[in-house]
Amino acid sequence: MDVTETTVLVTLTGRDRPGVTSRLFTALATDDLAVLDIEQVVIRGRLVLGVLLGCGPDPDLTAIHRGVRAVAADLGMDVEITMGSAESPRRRGQLHVTVLGNPLLPAAVAAIAGRIAASGANIDRIDRLADRPVTCIELEVSGADPDLLRTALTRESAEQGVDVAVQRGGLHRRAMRLIVMDVDSTLIVGETIDLLAAHAGCAQQVAKITEAAMRGELDFAASLRERVAMLAGLDVSVLDEVRRDLRLAPGARTLIRTLRRLGYRCGIVSGGFTQITERLAADLGIHYSAANTLETAAGKLTGRLSGRIIDRAGKAEALRMFAAEAGVPLSQTVAVGDGANDLDMIAAAGLGIAFNARQAVRDAADASVSVPYLDTVLYLLGLSRDEVDAADVIAPDEPAARDGLRPAGDGSFRKH
Repeated sequence: MDVTETTVLVTLTGRDRPGVTSRLFTALATDDLAVLDIEQVVIRGRLVLGVLLGCGPDPDLTAIHRGVRAVAADLGMDVEITMGSAESPRRRGQLHVTVLGNPLLPAAVAAIAGRIAASGANIDRIDRLADRPVTCIELEVSGADPDLLRTALTRESAEQGVDVAVQRGGLHRRAMRLIVMDVDSTLIVGETIDLLAAHAGCAQQVAKITEAAMRGELDFAASLRERVAMLAGLDVSVLDEVRRDLRLAPGARTLIRTLRRLGYRCGIVSGGFTQITERLAADLGIHYSAANTLETAAGKLTGRLSGRIIDRAGKAEALRMFAAEAGVPLSQTVAVGDGANDLDMIAAAGLGIAFNARQAVRDAADASVSVPYLDTVLYLLGLSRDEVDAADVIAPDEPAARDGLRPAGDGSFRKH
């Protein structure tokens, strides 16, 4: 059959029910038609089904119209039939634009779409990835320069109060295989050293230094030593109290559980302390961890650190070390963090994500999330809320793996 000249676009809309697609294609089942494209979406029980058909040299257009309209009438649906000429194959989206809002307002969608159009690009497809606890939509966009579009949408997202990420499409996105996260104010709520300082009676002094260090105003290693020195004399039992008081970021368990199901390796890297991070890693089933170690003597904290310091450069080194251990190239890694000491790690990863981060980190990252739910990272990887929930229904009590614990290097790095 020569399908070269005429096309027919059939658009069927109405209440969704089983058998609609079958009924329509039964009416279209003739030797004079070939299916060129299909799109179907259901929103709140309303179906929109579009079918593009190629016609042979002598199509019976009257029969096509009669058959399709009879099906629509029987189903109580509306139908539109449009004739056209043959067109080039549909462009597939070259970029993924992910938009997160809480709430996501029509004005924000209009502004984002307007920026895309102004760049000369086209929106080929829009899907909803989540409707709770945030709304997330993903647009497949073709014909855009990724760097220019990212710059334009970053500016627009700030004005609209939404998060927007621009990523290249294709296999690259699906190839991500290792995620490495900061701990304090990312995986957990708050800063571990601030919790320790509260027990030492120096919470305000330490918190002030911590905030300045996270903004990048102080050398991290020097500021860490200064803060740790204020903890001298604390009983090591305080570490157990702090561990009990830790609160995971909302969605942290869901994120790690889902990524493990997908075959990801997971790591944490922290400017905090191994006495905290190792327990976290074991509890969550995290494969790799790196952090600083508080020195102890006679059951007390000495106010000093033992071994190497995990600072800004150390976090990037940990990412590379974990990737080598997992056999994953850096281009297939994801890094998530919030502070200035995460910048090198975020820059080194294939996808760097700023999570409720300082502005300098947001500016440097590939994507930024400003809602408190850590599992929104999944949407940036193209997963939907429905897929995550369905996996939890199938295996609701899936335990975190325990692969054992052994020291690596000088004791700051651990493989679990």
